[in-house]
Amino acid sequence: MQENHLFEYAVIRIVPRVEREEFLNVGVVLYCSKLNFLQSMFQVDHEKSRAFCGALDIAAVEESLLAFKRICEGGEGAGPIGKLDIASRFRWLTATRSTVVQSSKVHPGFCVDAGETLVRLYGQLVL
Repeated sequence: MQENHLFEYAVIRIVPRVEREEFLNVGVVLYCSKLNFLQSMFQVDHEKSRAFCGALDIAAVEESLLAFKRICEGGEGAGPIGKLDIASRFRWLTATRSTVVQSSKVHPGFCVDAGETLVRLYGQLVL
């Protein structure tokens, strides 16, 4: 029997006008300590984003999302946050902030395969 592992995830959101608290789900970040797993999946639907907020700088949003991905991967290319341990990087990515790219509250679950769970959650919560 395969072992279930505790994981945590948050939805990555675009919040074009923070004061309105309206958002579009664009990705998911998933962390599993036991599997030493921290990855994100995201995609910006340009047409949907422009319809939601015509003034949105999509290139800047995509650059922020790529920084999010680099921090998940860790290492020198991810700046000082990328040098932190995996749990600290996840906590930093999911900290409450008032920026255009935000994450939801963190939610727990159990999985056998973290990568498969990330894909499933992305399909359920973003697509």
